Amino acid sequence: MHPTVRFAPSPTGYLHIGNARTALINRLFALQHGGRFILRLDDTDTARSRAAFAEAIVEDLGWLGIAPDLTVRQSDRAALYEAAAARLKRDGRLYPCWETAEELDRKRRRQRARGLPPVYDRAALKLTDAARAALEAEGRRPHWRFLLEDRAVVWDDLCRGPQHHPAAALSDPVLIREDGTCLYTFTSVVDDADLGITHVIRGEDHVTNTAVQIQIFEALGHAPPAFAHHNLLVAAGGEELSKRKGTLSLRALREAGYEPMAVASLAVLIGSAEALEAVASLEELAGRLDLARLSRAPSRFDIGDLAALNRKLVAAMAYEDVAERLSSLGVGGGAAFWQAVRGNLDVVADAVGWWNRIVGPVAPVIAPDDRPLLAEAARLLPDEPWDETTFGTWVAAVKAATGKSGRALFAPLRQALTGLDHGPELKLLLPLIGREEAIRRLGGTS
Repeated sequence: MHPTVRFAPSPTGYLHIGNARTALINRLFALQHGGRFILRLDDTDTARSRAAFAEAIVEDLGWLGIAPDLTVRQSDRAALYEAAAARLKRDGRLYPCWETAEELDRKRRRQRARGLPPVYDRAALKLTDAARAALEAEGRRPHWRFLLEDRAVVWDDLCRGPQHHPAAALSDPVLIREDGTCLYTFTSVVDDADLGITHVIRGEDHVTNTAVQIQIFEALGHAPPAFAHHNLLVAAGGEELSKRKGTLSLRALREAGYEPMAVASLAVLIGSAEALEAVASLEELAGRLDLARLSRAPSRFDIGDLAALNRKLVAAMAYEDVAERLSSLGVGGGAAFWQAVRGNLDVVADAVGWWNRIVGPVAPVIAPDDRPLLAEAARLLPDEPWDETTFGTWVAAVKAATGKSGRALFAPLRQALTGLDHGPELKLLLPLIGREEAIRRLGGTS
């Protein structure tokens, strides 16, 4: 099997972590099976679609490591939709309706009041030619509905298992608005058929669409693809994620310094049977994906989980992976500095703070009672060159000379040398600070 999958965002805002989940699951599924990944920009909503958002989508996917094998835009594919609509009209599966939004709303309210499901009553199919002409004379323009066959739609969902949806419980869906623009339910089917999509993997909020779309595929003479509807991500408080609101956008997470693989790991593994841990590459993450083992319940995205994964990922990164970024941040010290500080960083940019602790100026923190200890420590500092063993040899000499040990010894040294009571191992920091600067700090100057 060499599947073709697609990710189909509308360029009406920045991608959020929930969108990333769908994009990544599709890309990982393609990686698992040697398939293709298509990016389809659903940009037919001219009122809200923006070229800048389309560019941002491509950029954000690239940041996650997703390079589409093909990119298409629905705005370039109008002729395909017109041809498909003409076929459905010819076959009697697409029929015109003239009810206004207000009239339809009144019908639904009456049906609910009678305890009936608010399903469209197909009144438009009962209109005479004269009645249609009278409506058109009023200046009304029809919208077009797809005539569902009265049968259950069934499929074996790769995430949710066997699905059974009686068409009688559904309204004939509107596929074309009064102004002639097509709705997603229709254009998505036309595109999926034309592009050879073999697997449609998307959020569970599209399950009802699938029941309708399977009949549209069949009416157009196409075998439906396989479907998989994964659970959704919601914010920590249970709120729905939204591109328009900018909730947890990938752009904001990137600007906050989170690593793309930390974001990808959380977006994919949360709400699955896999352990939630930072994975180093998309190829490795693909090995963790099992559509059948995704949870049915919505998964809550907690920024604290992302921060924890990011810390672990940064702590495991080799110097070669970050050298260019450190240089752009004005951080020196090479591999020795990175080895010293990486375990104390939330994000790579935090290295700036520790580099400043190395090169100074630093305000030493020295309690009056510790001055004799630190003066003796300065006197016993060995000559350079230094390495990782220098600190241990030096501390042993200071302990022997002063009788100090444990916290009474190490805390004053750390606070004098770094101005802080926490941080990387001093045996790694001391060679970076150097003898001259260390003596100044131990004496209370910098």
